[in-house]
Amino acid sequence: MEEVAEIKCVAGKGILGDRFYAYKENYKGQITFFDVAIFEMLKARFPAATVHPSAMRRNVLIEGLDLNAMIGGEFELQGIRFSGSQECAPCYWMDRAVGEGAEEFLAHRGGLRARILNNGSLTVGPSALEIPGKI
Repeated sequence: MEEVAEIKCVAGKGILGDRFYAYKENYKGQITFFDVAIFEMLKARFPAATVHPSAMRRNVLIEGLDLNAMIGGEFELQGIRFSGSQECAPCYWMDRAVGEGAEEFLAHRGGLRARILNNGSLTVGPSALEIPGKI
């Protein structure tokens, strides 16, 4: 995992250069989002672990959004439209990367898998989220 200042999102394919880019048609995990607040809770729950955000194996850290509420809905970030496809469920890897019990701790708060609906770039920094049909 590598932190970058910008990622290029390609509609229907994923993130250019990502291991799952063009993985398969209509793949539900073209991009993954993870909540910074959940990451902070995880670190507090496992204080002995030295955990870096990359251990979560998610593409984008986001703040202030109920990711599970986005399942089945569309949203826009920095001009790129996404469709929330499903929860990004944690796996056994979390116990190895963080500590025994991390997988269970992250159940139902492991992030969001989404499809990319149009091309564009996401950059690091504050951004306004838009949800079609809501003001």
